[in-house]
Formats: sequence, C-alpha cells, structure tokens
Amino acid sequence: MQSWSAPEVPLLSDQGLPGPGPALQVHDTASGGVRPTAPGPVARMYVCGITPYDATHLGHANTYLAFDLVNRVWRDAGHRVHYVQNVTDVDDPLLERADRDGMDWRELAEREIRLFREDMTALRILPPDEYVGVVEALPLVVEMIAKLRAKGATYEIDGDVYFPISADPAFGAVSRMTAAEMLPLFAERGGDPDRPDKKDPLDALLWRAERPGEPAWDSPMGRGRPGWHIECSAISLRYLGMAFDLEGGGSDLVFPHHEMSASHAQVATGERPHARAYAHSGMVALDGEKMSKSKGNLVFVSRLRAAGADPMAIRLALLGHHYRSDWEWTDPELDAAAARLESWRTAVERPAGPPAGPVLAEVRRRLADDLDAPAALTALDRWAEGSGDEPDAPGQIRAIADALLGVLL
Repeated sequence: MQSWSAPEVPLLSDQGLPGPGPALQVHDTASGGVRPTAPGPVARMYVCGITPYDATHLGHANTYLAFDLVNRVWRDAGHRVHYVQNVTDVDDPLLERADRDGMDWRELAEREIRLFREDMTALRILPPDEYVGVVEALPLVVEMIAKLRAKGATYEIDGDVYFPISADPAFGAVSRMTAAEMLPLFAERGGDPDRPDKKDPLDALLWRAERPGEPAWDSPMGRGRPGWHIECSAISLRYLGMAFDLEGGGSDLVFPHHEMSASHAQVATGERPHARAYAHSGMVALDGEKMSKSKGNLVFVSRLRAAGADPMAIRLALLGHHYRSDWEWTDPELDAAAARLESWRTAVERPAGPPAGPVLAEVRRRLADDLDAPAALTALDRWAEGSGDEPDAPGQIRAIADALLGVLL
C-alpha cells in the first residue's frame, strides 16, 4: 500500500543542526517506568494504524504525532529509522459503517485512507517505510496461524479459530493487568468473552469463518478473514522481526491489542519479547468524553483545515500536551496555537536574534526525556520573546522547529 510523501527534514549537520542529539528515553508500558531506548544503527518501530472508516480525528493525529517525535529524536541521535504501520482495511467496524452508509466497504476504506494520507502530509508526519493493509497481508496472517496451529496453540469453534492465552506463559506482561481488569476491556474493545465453548473468556479470535454478506478469502482454515490482533503480529514479524525497539499506539490499545499481538508473536516464534518497549499516547476528549467513533464526538483534521486552520497550528495545539496525558480539545486550544505560531514566524523574520545554541540543547534535552514537547515549545517561546544580535539565529531556529518539532515556520 502506498504511504504518503515525506517532508524534507534538516537533520544532518550540513543542513542546519549540529549533531548528534541525546539518546531517547520513553515511558515503557510493560515495565511501568521511563527507560532508555537503545537501538542499533537502525531503530525499528511499529505503530498500529487506523481502521479506515472515519479519518482523521484529533485522537488519531495526537497518536501519530507522538511517534513522529520518536522518529525525529532517533534520527537526530544518528539512527536510521525503520518504521512500519498497518491499516486495518477489513474489520467489523469498517463493514458496519459501510453497511450503514450503503457503500462498498472497499470504497469506504479507500476514501478514508486517502484522506488520512492527506492529513498526515499536511501535518508533516514522517511516513512509514512500509504501510501495509491487512488485505494485502493475508498470506502473512495465514502463515502465522499455521505456525500457531503447528505448536498446538489454536482451537476451533464452529469454524472460527481461536488462540488460547494459556499457550503464552508471559501473557499479561505488556499490560500488567489482572484477568479481572482485562475482562471488561476485552468485551468493550472487540472481544467476545461470553461466547460459549471458549477455553478461556480472554482467548482471542485468529480467523473468522465466512458469514453471509461478509468478505472472505480462501485459506487452510476455510474461507474467512483475520481476527484483529493477528494482523499486527504477522506484519511486524515480516518487516521488523522479533525484539524490535518500540511498538506504539493509543492507550486504548494496551489491552487487548498489544497484549494479544505480543502473545501471538511470542508463541509462534518461541522467542520473546515481541517488542523491547511499548509506548502509548493519551486520549483526547471532547465535551467531557473520550473522542471516539462510537460516540460520534469527533473533531477532524480535514475539517479544521477546510475551515482555514493552518496545519502547523493544529500540530502545535497537539504538541502543547504531553503525549501520555489525557486532555480535552476546545476551540481556544487552536486559537492559542495559532497565536504561538504567529509569534514564532514573526521572530524568525527578524534580521538577528538571541543565540540558538541554548535553544537547540534545551529542545533536544526535553524531547529525549520522554518526548516532553510542551517544555520544548516553551524554549522556543522564550527565544521568540528575546532579543539579540546573532544574524544566523533565526535560520537556526527555523531548522530546530522543523527538524525536531516538525513545525514549518
């Protein structure tokens, strides 16, 4: 599947930034604390993508911006980044929305993926190296289910194939949740804990046998389509292998999605961990409730842009909150971000300014410390409010804002 176009990023010293920057440390969900990432020359990252039936709301944008910062900090530290993202282009929510709207599910998915690409381009999110749809990854999914079956880690109910969580002794290590904590989330987030004949209520669906009116593909398990969690296991293994550096997504993916994906991969390969660290962005609320498709309380990037909002102001509004925090969107958020953007742009148009070196050091330090973007923005605010006689400083500040924060001034 085609990704989106990449913006030019002035990361190398001959393009404006003396380097390298410091090593990145992030809050790892699986360990419960902030710890250093330690990639080799190539940093490997997998971020779970959209289910394309309502793109791109600010919750999406908040997540992909967080991992865009990871990408930028790693690059600034001298790593090449191998970034993979999936698209769940066949799943129950997509089919339900297509049926509701009287559309072919493939047309709906194509439309929303195209819109998502446009929004990511406008927000200057660095694109993944591999952008992989589930439909095109079906052979990978079938192959992985075959590996689980060969290890005795599958069973069937009426043609549906399940993964028994008992097959993975490390199950629960990603979310650090008890079964009592998992069960309500499993029911809320696409699981079927009450289905009769399951060995454990938390066992996850790997392959859904064909139902009337639903898309289906041939496989050794019979005609059907993949379950949700197996897709990310299969895609990440194919492109990144085991023990890649970071898996990311919204905090609503901690359980069941990332927990199940890790178990599938670990049992299929006999290795662990699936990912060396797990990072999760917070939820964005509107009118007191988490922004979600089911509630319909969504603010869309495309609609903000169509109403005249500068994409860089949208980006700054999101950067104004720490990526792990839960927060509520209000219209003044965008107004304040637009005012900040204007003050920065006015400042870099001056013939000279305060030295940029301390700003670069502060922005790098703050971003390397669990992506503290709000503190990094404050460093640029202080520069914009100051005065000085360094003629190269405005251009250097442009490069800092562009390379590290993704904000084009």
